[in-house]
Amino acid sequence: MAMNPVNWFEIYVQDIARAQKFYEAVLQIEMNSISPPDGELSMLGFPMDMEQFGSSGALVHHADVPSGGNSTLVYFNSEDCAIEEARIEAAGGKVERPKMSIGDYGFITLAVDPDGNMFGLHSMK
Repeated sequence: MAMNPVNWFEIYVQDIARAQKFYEAVLQIEMNSISPPDGELSMLGFPMDMEQFGSSGALVHHADVPSGGNSTLVYFNSEDCAIEEARIEAAGGKVERPKMSIGDYGFITLAVDPDGNMFGLHSMK
């Protein structure tokens, strides 16, 4: 059976409230707590449908895990990535590479969140 190779992601942050405010402002979503009961870390989940296969993930704060500097890039789906791109700087982030064509595969924007994590936005228009 063919399926998407990714089913979860985590973005480690130092200030989870600031990160929540940033991603909710840029993506126009609402995040929900999915922290495990042991209290060792705090997690805020991106919207997801547990009945549908695909990728979702969470912002994570763990005292022993620094944010930024990793080599994994998460792309968020978008109708038109220029819309979310326009919200990035006002929300406290930085546009690293403005919307650009990737040919038949649509368009992307690369950005950095307030914790130094690079992420992407992808759209077909």
